[in-house]
Amino acid sequence: MKFDIAIIGAGAAGMFCAAEAARRGKRVVLIEGSASPGEKIRISGGGRCNFTNLGIAQDRYLSQNPRFALSALKRFTQWDFIARVDAAGIAWHEKTLGQLFCDGPATQIITMLTKDLEDNGVELWLKTQIHEVTKTGNGFALTSSRGPIAAENLVVACGGKSIPKMGASGFGYKIAEQFGLPIVETRPGLVPLTFAEQDLAALKSLAGVAVDGSAATGQTHFDEALLFTHRGLSGPAILQISSYWREGQMISINLTGQSDLAAQLQKMRGQAGRIALRTALKQFLPERLARHIEDMSGVTGNLADQSNATLEKVSNLVQDWQLRPVGTEGYRTAEVTLGGVDTDALNARTMEAKSVPGLYFIGEVVDVTGWLGGYNFQWAWSSGWAAGQAL
Repeated sequence: MKFDIAIIGAGAAGMFCAAEAARRGKRVVLIEGSASPGEKIRISGGGRCNFTNLGIAQDRYLSQNPRFALSALKRFTQWDFIARVDAAGIAWHEKTLGQLFCDGPATQIITMLTKDLEDNGVELWLKTQIHEVTKTGNGFALTSSRGPIAAENLVVACGGKSIPKMGASGFGYKIAEQFGLPIVETRPGLVPLTFAEQDLAALKSLAGVAVDGSAATGQTHFDEALLFTHRGLSGPAILQISSYWREGQMISINLTGQSDLAAQLQKMRGQAGRIALRTALKQFLPERLARHIEDMSGVTGNLADQSNATLEKVSNLVQDWQLRPVGTEGYRTAEVTLGGVDTDALNARTMEAKSVPGLYFIGEVVDVTGWLGGYNFQWAWSSGWAAGQAL
């Protein structure tokens, strides 16, 4: 069958791009291997879809060229997507740090997008596998499980490698490599960190404990919740820092939001010197964590027995705990894939490959990765919109 545009991948970027291009009168086929479109949308945000963020900015995105994303993000903004959500009658609310969620289920966003596809005549082919892509004199030829497809333009929107159980694969990167486009090394992002067996043994009693604190590596830090797990550390602060952490590096975690814990402990020493250190620490930490810090410090006796230097040492354990992860939980639980199609090979305004006219890459398959909290969805909407206007 012949189309103006074939789009591989009916995720956030693919669906948005398809509707935008079809709205401009183009005949579009949207091809998806899964039985349903927008599966990652459905499970996102705990089933509520964190669909964008009020704080969209360049420094919230990781890429070899962080400025690349700005063109699309500035031309189709978070406010533009919010207007679409409002027009669809979807109620939403703001959580912490500018994160916007649906009041109801995430499927409302999928319904909004699929209605847009239907209203604009996009053909949605589900449960369809692409076997081969070739360049022709008139565009592209695709062989699929549903038969041959001819299209003047091809958009690759099939995401990265994260959450393979949802159908993720490296297919988009293979297409890029087939046409000579460079790939920035890929790795899991927004993913829990894991520790060596001997370190895990010491942390075993803390599994399930959560605190509002912060995590840092190098010059980067995030103030959000941390969660101890059976395999290491998770929670928003850890997921965020995982995108910046590299193998071999240390991370520092702060288990409390207190600005100066040592000063607080010294003050308590003068007011309630007869209590144990763990009892004092329970004012700032969950009980299991307070006991663990006391054990780590080796401190015995009452609070009154401790010198300022000892309390400084304890404070450092709480507020600058140095840990060395050995890895991550991998693509199985990663929310995104870092790296991807090199932005130097793409036109920032149109998302078209500079060396292959008619070939476009949008969304997660590109070397643009946002922070946790709606940034990656906004990149999907904005990059999909940018390509949709150019096709």
